[in-house]
Amino acid sequence: MAKFVVKETATGVKFDLKAGNGQVIATSEVYSSEAACMNGIESVKKNCVGEIEDQTVENFETVKHPKFEMYLDKAGEYRFRLKAKNGEVIATSEGYKAKAGCLNGIESVKENAPEAEIEKA
Repeated sequence: MAKFVVKETATGVKFDLKAGNGQVIATSEVYSSEAACMNGIESVKKNCVGEIEDQTVENFETVKHPKFEMYLDKAGEYRFRLKAKNGEVIATSEGYKAKAGCLNGIESVKENAPEAEIEKA
């Protein structure tokens, strides 16, 4: 079962969405408070139904928010960011060597986030 793991950092509070196997699927920004972090989790649960905007292809079609933006980073790896209805980035992925891996990560967020439990580290 997937879970959101909330943990304190040196500068605030963040969450990782972890798959049933413990692998991190998506990570949040660092929030100033635990309450703000919890709001971020609720936002991911609500907005993870968005379409995928594939920015790795030429002349990609722009998709309305909420959405997953898939892009290539400076190292040439595939990544995604989940944007809420207001356009704010609410979760980001790690880098994937293959596009298929990135798409699997997005599908995993869509499947797991809505029912994921919240655990404090």
